[in-house]
Amino acid sequence: MDRLPKCEANYVPLTPLTFLKRASAVYADRTSIIYAETRFTWRQTYERCRRLAFSLRSLNISKNNVVSVLAPNIPAMYEMHFAVPMAGAVLNTINTRLDPKNIATILRHSEAKVFFVDYEYVPLAREALRLLMANLNDSMEAESSMPLVVVIDDVDSPTGVRLGELEYEQLVYSGDPSFVPNEIEDEWDTIALNYTSGTTSAPKGVVYSHRGAYLSTLSLILGWEMGSEPVYLWSLPMFHCNGWTFTWGVAARGGTNVCIRNTTAREIYLNIAIHKVTHMCSAPIVFNILLDAKPHERRELTNPVEILTGGAPPPAALLEKIERLGFHVVHAYGLTEATGPALVCEWRAQWNQLSSQQQAKLKARQGISVLSLANADVKDLKTMQSVPRDGKTIGEIVLRGSSIMKGYFKDENATAKAFHQGWYATGDVGVVHPDGYMEIKDRSKDVIISGGENISSVEVEAALYCHPSVLLAAVVAMPHPRWGESPCAFLTVQKNLAAAVTEADIISHCRKHLAGFMIPKKVVFMDNLPKTSTGKIQKFELRAFAKTLVVTETHPSNEKCTQTKREPPIWHRDQPHEQIMASSRL
Repeated sequence: MDRLPKCEANYVPLTPLTFLKRASAVYADRTSIIYAETRFTWRQTYERCRRLAFSLRSLNISKNNVVSVLAPNIPAMYEMHFAVPMAGAVLNTINTRLDPKNIATILRHSEAKVFFVDYEYVPLAREALRLLMANLNDSMEAESSMPLVVVIDDVDSPTGVRLGELEYEQLVYSGDPSFVPNEIEDEWDTIALNYTSGTTSAPKGVVYSHRGAYLSTLSLILGWEMGSEPVYLWSLPMFHCNGWTFTWGVAARGGTNVCIRNTTAREIYLNIAIHKVTHMCSAPIVFNILLDAKPHERRELTNPVEILTGGAPPPAALLEKIERLGFHVVHAYGLTEATGPALVCEWRAQWNQLSSQQQAKLKARQGISVLSLANADVKDLKTMQSVPRDGKTIGEIVLRGSSIMKGYFKDENATAKAFHQGWYATGDVGVVHPDGYMEIKDRSKDVIISGGENISSVEVEAALYCHPSVLLAAVVAMPHPRWGESPCAFLTVQKNLAAAVTEADIISHCRKHLAGFMIPKKVVFMDNLPKTSTGKIQKFELRAFAKTLVVTETHPSNEKCTQTKREPPIWHRDQPHEQIMASSRL
Protein backbone atom coordinates (compact mmCIF):
# COMPACT_ATOMS: atom_id res chain seq x y z
CA MET A 1 0.00 0.00 0.00
CA ASP A 2 2.91 2.35 0.66
CA ARG A 3 3.82 2.15 -3.04
CA LEU A 4 0.54 3.64 -4.25
CA PRO A 5 1.23 6.85 -6.17
CA LYS A 6 0.69 10.35 -4.82
CA CYS A 7 -0.32 12.44 -7.80
CA GLU A 8 -2.38 15.44 -8.96
CA ALA A 9 -5.51 13.30 -9.07
CA ASN A 10 -5.44 12.29 -5.41
CA TYR A 11 -3.46 15.07 -3.76
CA VAL A 12 -4.17 18.81 -4.04
CA PRO A 13 -2.66 21.39 -1.64
CA LEU A 14 -5.29 22.81 0.68
CA THR A 15 -6.21 26.48 0.24
CA PRO A 16 -9.38 28.50 0.92
CA LEU A 17 -9.04 29.99 -2.57
CA THR A 18 -10.83 26.89 -3.87
CA PHE A 19 -13.97 27.99 -2.01
CA LEU A 20 -14.39 31.02 -4.26
CA LYS A 21 -13.71 29.11 -7.46
CA ARG A 22 -16.33 26.55 -6.45
CA ALA A 23 -18.83 29.23 -5.41
CA SER A 24 -18.53 30.92 -8.82
CA ALA A 25 -19.35 27.61 -10.51
CA VAL A 26 -22.15 26.22 -8.32
CA TYR A 27 -23.62 29.41 -6.82
CA ALA A 28 -22.89 31.66 -9.82
CA ASP A 29 -26.05 33.80 -9.75
CA ARG A 30 -26.50 33.81 -6.00
CA THR A 31 -25.87 37.14 -4.26
CA SER A 32 -22.38 37.16 -2.78
CA ILE A 33 -22.11 40.72 -1.41
CA ILE A 34 -24.59 43.35 -0.26
CA TYR A 35 -23.31 46.82 0.60
CA ALA A 36 -25.84 49.66 0.76
CA GLU A 37 -27.34 49.63 -2.76
CA THR A 38 -24.48 47.61 -4.29
CA ARG A 39 -24.97 43.92 -5.14
CA PHE A 40 -22.57 41.34 -6.55
CA THR A 41 -23.07 37.67 -7.44
CA TRP A 42 -20.51 34.94 -6.86
CA ARG A 43 -19.71 34.92 -10.59
CA GLN A 44 -19.01 38.66 -10.43
CA THR A 45 -16.97 38.39 -7.23
CA TYR A 46 -14.75 35.70 -8.74
CA GLU A 47 -14.21 37.81 -11.85
CA ARG A 48 -13.43 40.95 -9.84
CA CYS A 49 -10.90 39.03 -7.73
CA ARG A 50 -9.18 37.65 -10.84
CA ARG A 51 -9.04 41.13 -12.35
CA LEU A 52 -7.49 42.57 -9.18
CA ALA A 53 -4.99 39.70 -8.94
CA PHE A 54 -3.92 40.41 -12.52
CA SER A 55 -3.46 44.12 -11.75
CA LEU A 56 -1.36 43.28 -8.69
CA ARG A 57 0.90 41.08 -10.79
CA SER A 58 1.14 43.96 -13.29
CA LEU A 59 2.42 46.12 -10.41
CA ASN A 60 5.28 43.59 -9.99
CA ILE A 61 3.77 41.96 -6.93
CA SER A 62 5.30 38.50 -6.63
CA LYS A 63 5.20 35.51 -4.32
CA ASN A 64 5.39 36.31 -0.59
CA ASN A 65 5.21 40.08 -1.12
CA VAL A 66 3.00 41.64 1.56
CA VAL A 67 -0.05 43.65 0.54
CA SER A 68 -1.50 45.72 3.41
CA VAL A 69 -5.02 47.10 3.63
CA LEU A 70 -6.56 49.66 5.99
CA ALA A 71 -10.32 49.50 5.51
CA PRO A 72 -13.62 48.75 7.25
CA ASN A 73 -15.94 45.87 6.32
CA ILE A 74 -16.53 46.83 2.68
CA PRO A 75 -16.63 44.75 -0.54
CA ALA A 76 -13.00 45.58 -1.39
CA MET A 77 -11.80 44.26 1.97
CA TYR A 78 -13.66 41.01 1.34
CA GLU A 79 -12.38 40.64 -2.23
CA MET A 80 -8.76 41.10 -1.21
CA HIS A 81 -8.96 37.98 0.96
CA PHE A 82 -9.00 36.08 -2.35
CA ALA A 83 -7.38 38.43 -4.86
CA VAL A 84 -4.15 39.03 -2.92
CA PRO A 85 -3.27 35.33 -2.42
CA MET A 86 -4.42 34.68 -6.03
CA ALA A 87 -1.52 36.92 -7.03
CA GLY A 88 0.79 34.82 -4.83
CA ALA A 89 1.07 37.59 -2.25
CA VAL A 90 0.39 37.73 1.50
CA LEU A 91 -2.57 39.69 2.86
CA ASN A 92 -2.01 41.98 5.86
CA THR A 93 -5.25 43.50 7.16
CA ILE A 94 -4.51 46.41 9.50
CA ASN A 95 -6.68 47.32 12.46
CA THR A 96 -8.44 50.59 11.62
CA ARG A 97 -8.44 51.63 15.29
CA LEU A 98 -4.66 51.83 15.51
CA ASP A 99 -2.84 55.14 15.67
CA PRO A 100 -0.47 56.34 12.91
CA LYS A 101 2.63 55.24 14.83
CA ASN A 102 1.45 51.63 15.12
CA ILE A 103 0.37 51.54 11.48
CA ALA A 104 3.78 52.86 10.41
CA THR A 105 5.45 50.18 12.55
CA ILE A 106 3.40 47.44 10.87
CA LEU A 107 4.10 48.76 7.38
CA ARG A 108 7.83 48.79 8.09
CA HIS A 109 7.98 45.43 9.86
CA SER A 110 5.86 43.67 7.24
CA GLU A 111 7.79 45.29 4.38
CA ALA A 112 4.48 45.96 2.61
CA LYS A 113 4.82 46.53 -1.14
CA VAL A 114 1.27 47.88 -1.67
CA PHE A 115 -0.91 49.73 0.83
CA PHE A 116 -4.64 49.86 0.10
CA VAL A 117 -6.42 52.62 2.06
CA ASP A 118 -10.16 53.24 2.32
CA TYR A 119 -11.05 56.88 1.59
CA GLU A 120 -12.28 57.34 5.17
CA TYR A 121 -8.82 56.54 6.54
CA VAL A 122 -6.72 58.62 4.15
CA PRO A 123 -5.78 61.20 6.85
CA LEU A 124 -4.71 58.37 9.19
CA ALA A 125 -2.72 56.66 6.44
CA ARG A 126 -1.09 59.92 5.32
CA GLU A 127 0.27 60.50 8.83
CA ALA A 128 1.41 56.87 9.11
CA LEU A 129 3.27 57.17 5.81
CA ARG A 130 4.88 60.41 6.98
CA LEU A 131 6.13 58.67 10.12
CA LEU A 132 7.33 55.71 8.07
CA MET A 133 9.33 57.99 5.80
CA ALA A 134 10.77 59.91 8.77
CA ASN A 135 11.95 56.69 10.44
CA LEU A 136 13.80 55.35 7.43
CA ASN A 137 17.55 55.85 7.54
CA ASP A 138 18.32 57.30 4.14
CA SER A 139 16.78 58.17 0.80
CA MET A 140 17.72 54.83 -0.79
CA GLU A 141 16.04 52.90 2.00
CA ALA A 142 13.03 55.20 1.79
CA GLU A 143 12.67 54.64 -1.94
CA SER A 144 12.73 50.85 -1.59
CA SER A 145 10.66 50.63 1.60
CA MET A 146 7.75 52.95 0.90
CA PRO A 147 4.70 50.99 -0.30
CA LEU A 148 2.71 51.85 -3.38
CA VAL A 149 -0.54 53.46 -2.16
CA VAL A 150 -3.98 52.63 -3.60
CA VAL A 151 -7.10 54.44 -2.38
CA ILE A 152 -10.35 52.50 -2.08
CA ASP A 153 -13.15 54.89 -2.98
CA ASP A 154 -16.71 54.04 -1.92
CA VAL A 155 -18.07 51.58 -4.48
CA ASP A 156 -21.65 52.66 -3.70
CA SER A 157 -21.12 56.45 -3.49
CA PRO A 158 -17.73 57.52 -4.91
CA THR A 159 -16.14 60.49 -3.13
CA GLY A 160 -13.16 61.27 -5.36
CA VAL A 161 -10.71 61.16 -2.41
CA ARG A 162 -7.18 60.24 -3.50
CA LEU A 163 -3.75 59.61 -1.98
CA GLY A 164 -1.62 59.14 -5.06
CA GLU A 165 -2.59 58.12 -8.58
CA LEU A 166 -4.08 54.64 -8.10
CA GLU A 167 -7.65 53.75 -7.13
CA TYR A 168 -9.10 50.33 -6.32
CA GLU A 169 -11.96 50.19 -8.83
CA GLN A 170 -9.58 51.33 -11.58
CA LEU A 171 -7.33 48.35 -10.80
CA VAL A 172 -10.32 46.02 -10.90
CA TYR A 173 -11.59 47.50 -14.18
CA SER A 174 -8.19 47.38 -15.88
CA GLY A 175 -7.49 43.78 -14.84
CA ASP A 176 -7.83 40.84 -17.20
CA PRO A 177 -11.10 38.93 -16.47
CA SER A 178 -9.63 35.81 -18.10
CA PHE A 179 -6.59 35.78 -15.80
CA VAL A 180 -6.00 32.31 -14.39
CA PRO A 181 -4.23 32.41 -11.01
CA ASN A 182 -1.36 30.03 -10.47
CA GLU A 183 -2.27 26.94 -8.49
CA ILE A 184 -0.92 26.76 -4.95
CA GLU A 185 1.97 24.29 -5.03
CA ASP A 186 2.72 24.17 -1.31
CA GLU A 187 -0.10 24.40 1.23
CA TRP A 188 2.46 25.57 3.80
CA ASP A 189 2.86 28.80 1.82
CA THR A 190 1.80 31.93 3.66
CA ILE A 191 -1.65 33.37 2.96
CA ALA A 192 -1.95 36.07 5.64
CA LEU A 193 0.03 38.13 8.14
CA ASN A 194 -1.96 39.41 11.13
CA TYR A 195 -0.63 41.56 13.94
CA THR A 196 -1.72 40.94 17.51
CA SER A 197 -3.49 43.72 19.40
CA GLY A 198 -0.63 44.06 21.86
CA THR A 199 -2.54 43.69 25.14
CA THR A 200 0.49 42.15 26.85
CA SER A 201 3.43 43.36 24.75
CA ALA A 202 4.36 44.97 21.46
CA PRO A 203 2.30 43.66 18.51
CA LYS A 204 3.76 40.61 16.79
CA GLY A 205 3.21 39.48 13.20
CA VAL A 206 1.34 36.16 13.16
CA VAL A 207 1.81 34.10 9.99
CA TYR A 208 -0.99 31.88 8.60
CA SER A 209 -0.55 29.11 6.03
CA HIS A 210 -3.00 28.21 3.25
CA ARG A 211 -3.44 24.82 4.94
CA GLY A 212 -4.20 26.31 8.35
CA ALA A 213 -6.66 28.82 6.90
CA TYR A 214 -8.47 26.10 4.93
CA LEU A 215 -8.80 23.70 7.86
CA SER A 216 -9.80 26.45 10.30
CA THR A 217 -12.53 27.58 7.94
CA LEU A 218 -13.99 24.09 7.59
CA SER A 219 -13.81 23.34 11.30
CA LEU A 220 -15.65 26.54 12.23
CA ILE A 221 -18.38 25.95 9.65
CA LEU A 222 -18.91 22.50 11.16
CA GLY A 223 -18.53 23.60 14.77
CA TRP A 224 -21.06 26.40 14.34
CA GLU A 225 -23.31 24.15 12.23
CA MET A 226 -23.53 26.82 9.52
CA GLY A 227 -25.83 25.50 6.79
CA SER A 228 -25.93 26.46 3.12
CA GLU A 229 -27.00 29.92 1.92
CA PRO A 230 -26.36 31.79 5.19
CA VAL A 231 -26.88 35.55 5.24
CA TYR A 232 -23.87 36.74 7.20
CA LEU A 233 -23.67 40.24 8.72
CA TRP A 234 -20.15 41.65 9.01
CA SER A 235 -20.32 43.02 12.55
CA LEU A 236 -16.92 41.47 13.30
CA PRO A 237 -13.98 43.35 11.72
CA MET A 238 -12.44 41.47 8.82
CA PHE A 239 -9.06 42.65 10.13
CA HIS A 240 -9.59 40.48 13.21
CA CYS A 241 -8.07 37.08 12.32
CA ASN A 242 -9.44 37.51 8.78
CA GLY A 243 -12.93 37.72 10.21
CA TRP A 244 -12.34 34.49 12.17
CA THR A 245 -11.92 32.88 8.69
CA PHE A 246 -15.54 33.56 7.69
CA THR A 247 -14.23 35.75 4.86
CA TRP A 248 -13.48 32.38 3.25
CA GLY A 249 -16.23 30.45 5.05
CA VAL A 250 -19.17 32.36 3.60
CA ALA A 251 -17.89 31.53 0.12
CA ALA A 252 -17.62 27.87 1.10
CA ARG A 253 -21.32 27.82 2.02
CA GLY A 254 -22.48 29.93 -0.91
CA GLY A 255 -23.78 32.57 1.46
CA THR A 256 -24.34 36.31 1.26
CA ASN A 257 -21.97 38.82 2.87
CA VAL A 258 -23.80 41.85 4.25
CA CYS A 259 -21.10 44.52 4.60
CA ILE A 260 -21.46 47.51 6.93
CA ARG A 261 -19.05 50.36 7.56
CA ASN A 262 -19.96 50.99 11.18
CA THR A 263 -20.94 48.60 13.95
CA THR A 264 -23.78 50.64 15.43
CA ALA A 265 -27.06 49.47 16.89
CA ARG A 266 -28.99 51.13 14.07
CA GLU A 267 -26.88 49.54 11.31
CA ILE A 268 -27.03 46.09 12.87
CA TYR A 269 -30.77 46.03 13.55
CA LEU A 270 -31.62 47.63 10.20
CA ASN A 271 -29.57 45.19 8.13
CA ILE A 272 -30.86 42.20 10.08
CA ALA A 273 -34.43 43.29 9.33
CA ILE A 274 -33.93 44.19 5.65
CA HIS A 275 -31.74 41.27 4.58
CA LYS A 276 -33.03 38.61 7.01
CA VAL A 277 -29.59 37.99 8.46
CA THR A 278 -29.05 34.47 9.82
CA HIS A 279 -25.49 34.66 11.19
CA MET A 280 -23.07 37.17 12.66
CA CYS A 281 -19.96 37.19 14.85
CA SER A 282 -18.96 39.70 17.50
CA ALA A 283 -17.08 40.35 20.69
CA PRO A 284 -19.29 40.62 23.83
CA ILE A 285 -18.94 44.41 23.66
CA VAL A 286 -21.38 44.37 20.72
CA PHE A 287 -23.99 42.81 23.02
CA ASN A 288 -23.94 46.02 25.04
CA ILE A 289 -24.39 48.04 21.84
CA LEU A 290 -27.48 45.99 21.00
CA LEU A 291 -28.87 46.07 24.53
CA ASP A 292 -28.36 49.84 24.86
CA ALA A 293 -30.09 50.63 21.55
CA LYS A 294 -32.64 53.41 21.67
CA PRO A 295 -36.24 52.51 20.77
CA HIS A 296 -36.02 54.12 17.31
CA GLU A 297 -32.84 52.12 16.54
CA ARG A 298 -34.34 48.72 17.30
CA ARG A 299 -36.08 46.33 14.93
CA GLU A 300 -38.02 43.27 15.98
CA LEU A 301 -36.25 40.05 15.00
CA THR A 302 -38.54 37.96 12.81
CA ASN A 303 -36.15 34.99 12.80
CA PRO A 304 -33.46 33.82 15.24
CA VAL A 305 -29.99 35.20 14.53
CA GLU A 306 -27.02 32.97 15.30
CA ILE A 307 -24.16 34.82 17.02
CA LEU A 308 -20.69 33.38 17.47
CA THR A 309 -19.00 35.38 20.19
CA GLY A 310 -15.46 35.49 21.52
CA GLY A 311 -12.58 37.82 22.28
CA ALA A 312 -13.37 38.05 25.99
CA PRO A 313 -15.22 35.70 28.35
CA PRO A 314 -18.90 36.79 28.20
CA PRO A 315 -20.61 36.83 31.61
CA ALA A 316 -23.59 34.48 31.91
CA ALA A 317 -25.84 37.39 32.85
CA LEU A 318 -24.96 39.18 29.59
CA LEU A 319 -25.64 36.04 27.52
CA GLU A 320 -29.04 35.68 29.16
CA LYS A 321 -29.97 39.28 28.33
CA ILE A 322 -28.95 39.11 24.66
CA GLU A 323 -30.81 35.87 24.03
CA ARG A 324 -34.03 37.44 25.27
CA LEU A 325 -33.83 39.74 22.22
CA GLY A 326 -33.96 36.79 19.81
CA PHE A 327 -30.26 36.07 19.31
CA HIS A 328 -28.91 32.54 19.75
CA VAL A 329 -25.37 32.67 21.13
CA VAL A 330 -22.55 30.19 20.66
CA HIS A 331 -19.44 30.98 22.66
CA ALA A 332 -15.95 30.43 21.24
CA TYR A 333 -12.44 31.03 22.48
CA GLY A 334 -9.47 31.79 20.32
CA LEU A 335 -6.38 33.81 19.64
CA THR A 336 -4.73 35.38 16.64
CA GLU A 337 -2.11 32.64 16.89
CA ALA A 338 -4.80 29.95 16.57
CA THR A 339 -6.32 31.42 13.38
CA GLY A 340 -9.26 32.67 15.40
CA PRO A 341 -11.54 30.36 17.43
CA ALA A 342 -9.86 27.26 18.86
CA LEU A 343 -12.53 26.14 21.31
CA VAL A 344 -16.30 26.21 20.79
CA CYS A 345 -18.93 25.64 23.46
CA GLU A 346 -20.72 22.92 21.50
CA TRP A 347 -24.31 22.65 22.71
CA ARG A 348 -25.72 19.41 24.11
CA ALA A 349 -29.37 18.45 23.70
CA GLN A 350 -29.75 17.51 27.38
CA TRP A 351 -29.02 21.13 28.34
CA ASN A 352 -32.27 22.23 26.72
CA GLN A 353 -34.10 20.99 29.82
CA LEU A 354 -32.24 23.43 32.09
CA SER A 355 -33.35 26.89 33.13
CA SER A 356 -32.24 29.87 31.03
CA GLN A 357 -29.90 30.94 33.83
CA GLN A 358 -28.25 27.50 33.97
CA GLN A 359 -27.96 27.43 30.17
CA ALA A 360 -26.28 30.84 30.18
CA LYS A 361 -23.70 29.62 32.70
CA LEU A 362 -22.91 26.62 30.50
CA LYS A 363 -22.65 28.81 27.40
CA ALA A 364 -20.17 31.07 29.19
CA ARG A 365 -17.65 28.21 29.22
CA GLN A 366 -15.10 28.11 26.41
CA GLY A 367 -15.91 24.53 25.44
CA ILE A 368 -14.10 21.88 23.43
CA SER A 369 -11.53 21.99 20.64
CA VAL A 370 -12.43 22.71 17.03
CA LEU A 371 -11.83 19.88 14.58
CA SER A 372 -8.67 21.43 13.09
CA LEU A 373 -6.87 20.90 16.40
CA ALA A 374 -5.24 17.57 17.15
CA ASN A 375 -5.55 18.30 20.85
CA ALA A 376 -6.37 20.96 23.42
CA ASP A 377 -5.68 20.60 27.11
CA VAL A 378 -5.08 22.36 30.40
CA LYS A 379 -1.65 21.55 31.81
CA ASP A 380 0.81 22.42 34.53
CA LEU A 381 3.56 23.90 32.35
CA LYS A 382 6.28 22.91 34.81
CA THR A 383 5.47 19.20 34.69
CA MET A 384 3.37 19.16 31.47
CA GLN A 385 0.85 17.01 33.32
CA SER A 386 -2.84 17.48 32.55
CA VAL A 387 -4.93 18.90 35.37
CA PRO A 388 -7.75 16.77 36.81
CA ARG A 389 -11.21 17.17 35.25
CA ASP A 390 -12.68 18.62 38.41
CA GLY A 391 -13.55 22.17 37.31
CA LYS A 392 -11.30 23.50 40.07
CA THR A 393 -7.64 22.73 39.43
CA ILE A 394 -6.15 25.43 37.26
CA GLY A 395 -3.45 25.19 34.63
CA GLU A 396 -2.55 26.81 31.33
CA ILE A 397 -4.58 26.17 28.20
CA VAL A 398 -2.37 24.60 25.52
CA LEU A 399 -3.19 23.81 21.88
CA ARG A 400 -1.77 21.63 19.14
CA GLY A 401 -2.92 21.25 15.55
CA SER A 402 -2.96 22.40 11.94
CA SER A 403 -4.76 25.67 12.64
CA ILE A 404 -1.97 27.00 14.84
CA MET A 405 0.15 29.75 13.26
CA LYS A 406 3.35 29.02 11.37
CA GLY A 407 5.08 31.38 13.79
CA TYR A 408 5.87 35.04 14.42
CA PHE A 409 7.23 36.95 11.43
CA LYS A 410 10.92 37.77 11.85
CA ASP A 411 10.89 36.71 15.53
CA GLU A 412 12.38 33.25 16.07
CA ASN A 413 12.80 33.75 19.82
CA ALA A 414 9.13 34.58 20.38
CA THR A 415 8.12 31.64 18.18
CA ALA A 416 10.30 29.22 20.15
CA LYS A 417 8.90 30.53 23.43
CA ALA A 418 5.29 30.16 22.25
CA PHE A 419 5.82 26.56 21.13
CA HIS A 420 6.44 24.83 24.47
CA GLN A 421 7.35 21.14 24.32
CA GLY A 422 5.20 20.46 21.29
CA TRP A 423 2.29 22.68 22.33
CA TYR A 424 1.27 26.27 21.76
CA ALA A 425 1.07 27.86 25.23
CA THR A 426 -1.79 30.38 25.22
CA GLY A 427 -1.00 32.25 28.45
CA ASP A 428 -4.62 31.72 29.56
CA VAL A 429 -5.37 29.97 32.83
CA GLY A 430 -8.32 27.60 32.92
CA VAL A 431 -9.93 24.45 34.27
CA VAL A 432 -11.46 21.33 32.74
CA HIS A 433 -14.93 20.34 33.92
CA PRO A 434 -15.91 16.67 34.38
CA ASP A 435 -17.68 16.72 30.98
CA GLY A 436 -14.42 17.73 29.28
CA TYR A 437 -15.46 21.34 28.61
CA MET A 438 -12.82 23.96 29.36
CA GLU A 439 -13.38 27.26 31.09
CA ILE A 440 -10.99 30.19 31.24
CA LYS A 441 -10.37 31.57 34.68
CA ASP A 442 -7.92 34.30 33.69
CA ARG A 443 -4.89 35.39 31.79
CA SER A 444 -1.96 33.93 33.74
CA LYS A 445 -0.77 37.39 34.73
CA ASP A 446 -4.28 38.51 35.76
CA VAL A 447 -4.75 35.91 38.51
CA ILE A 448 -4.95 37.70 41.87
CA ILE A 449 -3.04 35.92 44.65
CA SER A 450 -4.48 36.91 48.01
CA GLY A 451 -3.07 35.25 51.11
CA GLY A 452 -2.08 32.20 49.08
CA GLU A 453 -5.51 31.91 47.45
CA ASN A 454 -5.80 32.24 43.67
CA ILE A 455 -8.66 34.57 42.73
CA SER A 456 -9.99 34.48 39.18
CA SER A 457 -10.70 38.02 38.02
CA VAL A 458 -13.11 36.54 35.45
CA GLU A 459 -15.14 34.90 38.22
CA VAL A 460 -15.36 38.16 40.18
CA GLU A 461 -16.35 40.01 37.00
CA ALA A 462 -19.10 37.46 36.34
CA ALA A 463 -20.57 38.21 39.77
CA LEU A 464 -20.38 41.95 39.12
CA TYR A 465 -22.25 41.56 35.83
CA CYS A 466 -25.15 40.06 37.76
CA HIS A 467 -25.78 43.52 39.24
CA PRO A 468 -28.52 45.12 37.11
CA SER A 469 -26.67 48.45 36.83
CA VAL A 470 -23.30 47.13 35.60
CA LEU A 471 -22.48 47.48 31.88
CA LEU A 472 -18.74 46.77 31.95
CA ALA A 473 -16.53 45.31 34.67
CA ALA A 474 -12.80 44.72 35.02
CA VAL A 475 -11.10 43.35 38.12
CA VAL A 476 -7.36 43.62 38.81
CA ALA A 477 -5.03 43.19 41.75
CA MET A 478 -4.32 46.02 44.17
CA PRO A 479 -1.78 45.93 47.01
CA HIS A 480 -2.88 44.66 50.43
CA PRO A 481 -0.68 45.00 53.57
CA ARG A 482 -1.59 41.58 54.95
CA TRP A 483 -2.69 39.42 52.01
CA GLY A 484 -0.28 40.78 49.41
CA GLU A 485 -3.02 41.44 46.86
CA SER A 486 -6.76 41.97 46.88
CA PRO A 487 -9.35 42.56 44.12
CA CYS A 488 -10.08 46.06 42.85
CA ALA A 489 -13.11 46.50 40.57
CA PHE A 490 -13.43 49.09 37.80
CA LEU A 491 -17.00 49.53 36.56
CA THR A 492 -19.04 51.32 33.96
CA VAL A 493 -22.69 51.52 35.00
CA GLN A 494 -25.85 52.53 33.19
CA LYS A 495 -25.92 56.29 32.80
CA ASN A 496 -29.39 56.75 34.21
CA LEU A 497 -28.31 54.93 37.38
CA ALA A 498 -24.76 56.31 37.71
CA ALA A 499 -25.59 58.72 40.51
CA ALA A 500 -27.55 56.12 42.48
CA VAL A 501 -25.04 53.25 42.50
CA THR A 502 -22.39 53.41 45.21
CA GLU A 503 -19.33 51.42 46.16
CA ALA A 504 -21.23 50.07 49.18
CA ASP A 505 -24.03 48.82 46.91
CA ILE A 506 -21.58 46.91 44.74
CA ILE A 507 -19.71 45.37 47.66
CA SER A 508 -22.98 44.35 49.30
CA HIS A 509 -24.02 42.70 46.04
CA CYS A 510 -20.73 40.79 45.86
CA ARG A 511 -21.15 39.44 49.38
CA LYS A 512 -24.22 37.56 48.13
CA HIS A 513 -22.36 35.96 45.22
CA LEU A 514 -18.72 35.50 46.23
CA ALA A 515 -16.57 34.04 48.97
CA GLY A 516 -15.29 36.68 51.39
CA PHE A 517 -11.69 36.69 50.14
CA MET A 518 -12.92 37.30 46.55
CA ILE A 519 -14.96 40.44 47.31
CA PRO A 520 -13.43 43.62 45.81
CA LYS A 521 -11.90 45.86 48.44
CA LYS A 522 -12.23 48.89 46.21
CA VAL A 523 -14.70 49.90 43.48
CA VAL A 524 -13.84 52.61 40.96
CA PHE A 525 -16.52 53.97 38.60
CA MET A 526 -15.51 55.07 35.08
CA ASP A 527 -17.53 56.10 32.06
CA ASN A 528 -14.82 54.79 29.73
CA LEU A 529 -12.71 51.78 30.63
CA PRO A 530 -9.42 51.70 28.68
CA LYS A 531 -9.65 49.32 25.71
CA THR A 532 -7.40 47.97 23.00
CA SER A 533 -8.10 48.64 19.35
CA THR A 534 -10.08 45.37 19.24
CA GLY A 535 -12.29 46.29 22.20
CA LYS A 536 -10.55 44.30 24.93
CA ILE A 537 -10.17 46.03 28.27
CA GLN A 538 -6.55 47.04 28.90
CA LYS A 539 -5.99 45.69 32.37
CA PHE A 540 -2.37 46.78 32.49
CA GLU A 541 -3.53 50.40 32.66
CA LEU A 542 -6.00 49.56 35.41
CA ARG A 543 -3.30 47.67 37.32
CA ALA A 544 -1.07 50.74 37.14
CA PHE A 545 -3.83 52.83 38.68
CA ALA A 546 -4.66 50.18 41.30
CA LYS A 547 -1.04 50.15 42.45
CA THR A 548 -1.54 53.68 43.76
CA LEU A 549 -4.12 52.28 46.18
CA VAL A 550 -3.58 50.25 49.32
CA VAL A 551 -6.01 48.63 51.75
CA THR A 552 -5.46 49.18 55.47
CA GLU A 553 -7.35 47.33 58.17
CA THR A 554 -9.25 49.60 60.53
CA HIS A 555 -10.67 47.30 63.21
CA PRO A 556 -10.85 43.63 64.23
CA SER A 557 -14.16 43.06 62.43
CA ASN A 558 -12.05 42.75 59.29
CA GLU A 559 -13.87 45.66 57.62
CA LYS A 560 -11.44 47.62 55.53
CA CYS A 561 -10.98 51.07 54.12
CA THR A 562 -8.97 52.10 51.09
CA GLN A 563 -6.25 54.72 51.13
CA THR A 564 -3.75 55.90 48.58
CA LYS A 565 0.01 55.60 48.90
CA ARG A 566 0.26 59.24 47.87
CA GLU A 567 -2.10 62.08 47.12
CA PRO A 568 -4.91 60.42 45.14
CA PRO A 569 -5.59 61.57 41.57
CA ILE A 570 -8.69 63.71 41.24
CA TRP A 571 -11.27 62.21 38.90
CA HIS A 572 -14.97 62.18 38.24
CA ARG A 573 -17.44 59.66 36.85
CA ASP A 574 -17.56 61.41 33.49
CA GLN A 575 -13.81 61.93 33.19
CA PRO A 576 -12.26 60.03 30.23
CA HIS A 577 -10.05 57.11 31.22
CA GLU A 578 -7.09 58.69 29.43
CA GLN A 579 -7.16 61.58 31.92
CA ILE A 580 -7.52 59.24 34.88
CA MET A 581 -4.61 57.11 33.76
CA ALA A 582 -2.48 60.16 33.06
CA SER A 583 -3.12 61.45 36.58
CA SER A 584 -2.05 58.09 38.03
CA ARG A 585 1.34 58.44 36.31
CA LEU A 586 2.15 61.89 37.71
